[in-house]
Amino acid sequence: MSKKLDRVKAQLEDERDEIKRLAEVTKEDRKPVELDQAQVGRLSRMDAMQVQEMALEQERRREIELQKIEAALIRIEEGEYGYCTRCGEVIWPKRLNFDPATPLCVDCAGS
Repeated sequence: MSKKLDRVKAQLEDERDEIKRLAEVTKEDRKPVELDQAQVGRLSRMDAMQVQEMALEQERRREIELQKIEAALIRIEEGEYGYCTRCGEVIWPKRLNFDPATPLCVDCAGS
């Protein structure tokens, strides 16, 4: 494996680890909101529900990014990294520099 691919792999692994760390840190925010009115007022429950919804959406986005990163790491191991998964053409290096986990070339991503 080339030094450039080693750097990309390390970057992707770091991103994966950070996403997993953030998922762990925000775990409490994603728990169901307690609806017991004796413990929490109406506005506090609404705030808690809003925080929960935002945390769930962030987690959904993190999961999508994790899947992209894992797929990119597999492509690196299989020698397929840098090639579009749809058409097989080379993905521009600038595009990979911007998002090392991207699976598609510009043309396929736009269609």
